[in-house]
Amino acid sequence: MRRRGTVQQKIPCVFMTEIQDAPSGKREAQPFRVVATEHLNSSSLDSDIHTAFATEKLDGTCCYISTYKGQHYLWARLDRKPNKQAEKKFRKFQSSHKNGTGFTWNLQEDFKAVPDNWVPAQKVQHLDGDPVPDEYGHIPGWVPVEKSNKQYCWHSSVIDYETGEALLLRPLREGEEMLEITCAPLSELQEQTLELIGTNVNGNPYGLGSKKRPIHFLVPHGILNIRDPPPVSYKELYTWFSECDQGQVEGIVWHCNDGALFKLHRHHVNLTWPNGKTFLNARPVVIHVDWHNDHLEDSHQSLFSAFSNLNGQHFSCVEDIMFEM
Repeated sequence: MRRRGTVQQKIPCVFMTEIQDAPSGKREAQPFRVVATEHLNSSSLDSDIHTAFATEKLDGTCCYISTYKGQHYLWARLDRKPNKQAEKKFRKFQSSHKNGTGFTWNLQEDFKAVPDNWVPAQKVQHLDGDPVPDEYGHIPGWVPVEKSNKQYCWHSSVIDYETGEALLLRPLREGEEMLEITCAPLSELQEQTLELIGTNVNGNPYGLGSKKRPIHFLVPHGILNIRDPPPVSYKELYTWFSECDQGQVEGIVWHCNDGALFKLHRHHVNLTWPNGKTFLNARPVVIHVDWHNDHLEDSHQSLFSAFSNLNGQHFSCVEDIMFEM
C-alpha cells in the first residue's frame, strides 16, 4: 500500500530525543546535535506505531506540488530561520532549560527575511495570526519554483510547466524491486510532497550523474516500501541500520493508520551517512520517458530530452545512468 506525502511541519522522531551541544553530523552549519533516546515518543505510541507502514527516507530536499498563479507548480522547501543574534539567545535558553520550551520569539525582529511568496507549511501552528516556530526555532514553509530563479535551477530541471509534467523515480509496479524513471502530470501530484535527489543535492549520496551532465528527479514520499522492517525498538533498529543490506538508507519514515508520520535518521542513533553503497543502488531501473516539447528553448539540452534518448533502456541501478556528452 502506498502512502501519499502530506504537507506538514517537520516529522517528529519515533523516539524521544535530546539535544547535545555538539556539531550536527547531518548539517554542517548546525551547532547542535539531535540524538534519540531508547524511549519511544509518546505520540508514536498514541498513533500505534507498531502497526505503522515503514518507507525509506531519502536524502534530498523536500518539495511540494500545489497551485500558484492559476496552474500546478512545484514548491521548494524553505524554512524561516532565526538570525544569528536570536539563534544565540535561543541556544543559551535551551542549555539552561531541560525541555527547551517557553522561549519567547519576536517574529518581526528574530527571523531572517523570506520572499514575499513564501508560505508556512500547512500544519504549522499560529498564534495571533503569526506562525509559531518549532522546537528547533524553525518555521517550515515553501516558495514556488519559478524558472527565472537560478537558486532553484535543479528543481526547475525536473519540471516542465509548458507540458505540465515532472520527472519521477518510482517503483515500476507496487511491491516490485524494479524502479522506473518516468514523466507524470503535475496535476496527478497535486497537494503531495516529494523528495528531489540528484547530483547537486546534499552531496549526492546516491552517486547520480556527473558535474558535466547532472541528473535529478523527484521521488514521491512514502513510495519506497521497506520489506520486513525491523521492530520499532532502539536496539533492533540500530542493528538493522548497521548490518542489514536494506538498512543502507538515510532513515525510515513510519506512516501510522491515523495519518501521523514519524521518522528515524541514522544520525539519531550515531551512525554515519552516507556509508558506502546505498540500498537505492541495489535496485534495477528502467527508463520510460517519451518526451518532446517543441515550444521550449534548448529543449534538446533538457533533462527530459536526455532521459527520452534513453527511453526503454534498463540499468542495474540509478548510479549507472549516464548521458552521452
